Amino acid sequence: MLLSWLRPWRHPAKRPGPFRPVMESLDDRLVPANPHFIYAESSLAADLSLVVDFKEAGLGDNQNIDYELTGDASATFGFVNNGGNVVQGNPWLVTAETLATGTFSSDKNGNITASLQSGPPVRDPDLKQPNGNGWKECVDISYTNCVLTDTTNGVSIEVADQSVNTFPPPKH
Repeated sequence: MLLSWLRPWRHPAKRPGPFRPVMESLDDRLVPANPHFIYAESSLAADLSLVVDFKEAGLGDNQNIDYELTGDASATFGFVNNGGNVVQGNPWLVTAETLATGTFSSDKNGNITASLQSGPPVRDPDLKQPNGNGWKECVDISYTNCVLTDTTNGVSIEVADQSVNTFPPPKH
């Protein structure tokens, strides 16, 4: 112990300062990370237009999102008499590709629950009912290859095909 005074003088080790975490802003880190569709269900309205009810999540709150409903819409119009005979000549055909568009705002949880509805197929006003009594207008409508797209975020979902045919079955 007596020789301890002969050792060279050492500076005491510096202690690190107290740990003081810095709070960072989360604004830069919170980003709508995953826009995705929860569901998209299709049906036909009373006027035979296509209705798509959908829910999309992961959008961020209060965001305006643009949607486009596309697909192949086909409608054939004609007339049938009481005996089930279809009027002679070519029935009138309607086709379309962009069925509906819309812009909706997300809620405080980053979700949108909404509906898009196509316009009903419209027959040519030149397609006149044949002379005589008992003619009934018939239609064969189909919506196929339908896709709902969130054009703001580039997210899509396929929608079930829908169709209705009011023409009588062919006679043999």
